[in-house]
Amino acid sequence: MGLSNTSSNYGSVTKAFHWLTALLIISTFTLGYLANEFSEQISSSNFDGSQVTIDRAVVLFSVHKTLGLTTFFVAAFRIVWAITQMKPSLLHPERKVEVLAAETVHLILYSSLILVPMTGWIHHAATVGYAPIYWPFAQNLPLIPKSESVAEVFAILHRLFVWVMCIALGFHIVGALKHHIIDQDSTLRRMLPGFESSNSLPEKRFSAIPAFLALGVWVVVIFAAVAVGNFKHSKTIGVASTKLIKVSSDWEVQTGTLAIAVTQVGSLITGEFLDWTASIKFKEPPSTGTAGSVDVMISINSLSLGSVSKQAMSQDFFNSSQFPTARFKAEIEKTAEGYQANGILTIRDRDVPVNLPFDLEINGNRAKMKGKVKLNRLDFNIGQSIKNEDTLAFAVDLNIELVARRND
Repeated sequence: MGLSNTSSNYGSVTKAFHWLTALLIISTFTLGYLANEFSEQISSSNFDGSQVTIDRAVVLFSVHKTLGLTTFFVAAFRIVWAITQMKPSLLHPERKVEVLAAETVHLILYSSLILVPMTGWIHHAATVGYAPIYWPFAQNLPLIPKSESVAEVFAILHRLFVWVMCIALGFHIVGALKHHIIDQDSTLRRMLPGFESSNSLPEKRFSAIPAFLALGVWVVVIFAAVAVGNFKHSKTIGVASTKLIKVSSDWEVQTGTLAIAVTQVGSLITGEFLDWTASIKFKEPPSTGTAGSVDVMISINSLSLGSVSKQAMSQDFFNSSQFPTARFKAEIEKTAEGYQANGILTIRDRDVPVNLPFDLEINGNRAKMKGKVKLNRLDFNIGQSIKNEDTLAFAVDLNIELVARRND
């Protein structure tokens, strides 16, 4: 048996590519399914924070992604090889409809072997807080930003393309079994190792119609997804956000961000609380000393934290169902170095003293504030079951920026 194809037989290289691809598809799909099951468990509100479950999910996702990229490169080499090779002739060319369907399914499978891992790779590159790919190269992709919306779109495409690939693969397997069991010809056998037909067949003629049909299938699938609203982006938040009532304040916040950053599995995850209020009383003192007070209320389940937003709301983390708000109540002081807010930060059922140094610029009735403080999540009983900083760092950076206007 030769390495290259002939008009009646597949060569050993083509056979190796075929069965290696089949093994990769089965393995990658199975691992992805199991990883998603663990992900759903972790994202549920009653998740107990089991470190074993989290570690298993990370490993499964990492192996899934690694095998997915392996499938991508194997498929790319396979396509290049197929282009350079003669394709063995069909055993029943007179069955026009069957031939057309078989060729279309083959092209959908070939294209899905590129599209499925590519969309998964882009989703990985756009996501923060990911399970890493097991390879020595960069985890990111050029021109792909870290974006929750980009990650969500390509996650949807990835899942959609997986289903297209599975359906096409099902037709492919049914067709092969039909040839083997009903027609009892050598269509399936000539893809098996060691088999070689002695029959001489005429060279197969190429037709562009299956390519147009395969392209049409992909276009219909994408347009159908858009039509049913699968690409309408919405931030992933664990539960409905607890709405905070407007508060009276000497200084009314015009714009501001309340952002957090934490390292998970070696990757920096950033996010922000979208709903919070601040009651600010402030008057510039003639010298160092008390300058006022601040009372900040935060809706915990308004946290947008990318792909781990739901996990952050679970019982072992913020437990937003039981503790829907956080509060920072502090006295504002002017020091020789600048300003600071000394007070108590309440998250979950823990009250922790916090000193927040900040910069302040006041121009007439307009003030601009910027501050940063480092917290320890364990002080607030967040992620108590995760004692390994390789999985989730203890330190959490809290960054605050706001612009406020003095009320008359």
